[in-house]
Amino acid sequence: MTTDYTPPAVWTWIKTTEGRFANINRPIAGPTHDKELPVGKHPMQLYSLGTPNGQKVTIMLEELLALGHAGAEYDAWLIKIGTGDQFGSGFVEINPNSKIPALLDRSGPKAIRVFESGAILMHLAEKFGAFLPTEAAARAECLSWLFWQMGSAPYLGGGFGHFYAYAPVKIEYAIDRFAMETKRQLDVLDRRLAEKAYLAGDAYTVADIAVWPWYGALAKGLLYGGGAFLSVQEYKNVQRWADQIGARPAVKRGRIVNRLQGEPSAQLHERHDASDFDTKTQDKVLAAQG
Repeated sequence: MTTDYTPPAVWTWIKTTEGRFANINRPIAGPTHDKELPVGKHPMQLYSLGTPNGQKVTIMLEELLALGHAGAEYDAWLIKIGTGDQFGSGFVEINPNSKIPALLDRSGPKAIRVFESGAILMHLAEKFGAFLPTEAAARAECLSWLFWQMGSAPYLGGGFGHFYAYAPVKIEYAIDRFAMETKRQLDVLDRRLAEKAYLAGDAYTVADIAVWPWYGALAKGLLYGGGAFLSVQEYKNVQRWADQIGARPAVKRGRIVNRLQGEPSAQLHERHDASDFDTKTQDKVLAAQG
């Protein structure tokens, strides 16, 4: 472990220190350029990318549509965060924090912006009366696990994922610190899922929808190449839960929307109609967008 770094008295932004993220990370907010967002025909306009945070919302929308909620029809527009789309003026109007996903609910007389994935999930669950219990104790349990994900995932993504997979310099202390915390979180989930089929109890809820794209993907070795490093197979209850949710048709659809990585068959860059999931239509979309 190196000990030759001493923090300066006053921190100064040095753009070159961010490695692959140098072009998009900065210590200030606000738009960098003028760019209006496209608007489609459906009540819900989603501006996102198929990262774990983005997958939460597309899975939720697909689950709602599977239940027959026609008002959950949506256009999913691709936001390429690697090239700075999230700093366009139109996107910043919907989400001043410049993070995906961002939702514009145009179903009423006045469009409603919703940003932060947890807020979007709650907005949709309450709007359609689905995947969020109404009984007080069950609702509290569900929301506790939903917000557990909001507080825990930064340690997995920005912590373990960043320092293990993306940081230009491998720092033993940082990797050990966040690997330990990620395994602790997996143990929290594993103990809970030894007691119940789903995180909030016996029913599938927004808590599972929020947690699965992060920890379900991690359990199946799909995040950061860290599955073997973290011995994810030892969390048997998480594995059972991850497989059970991953087999849901709506989850299979939702996890490929706005996705730019993996096999072409696992990418649907934009979604504007249910037929976009058809193989032939999907191939056309991919061919047109490169």
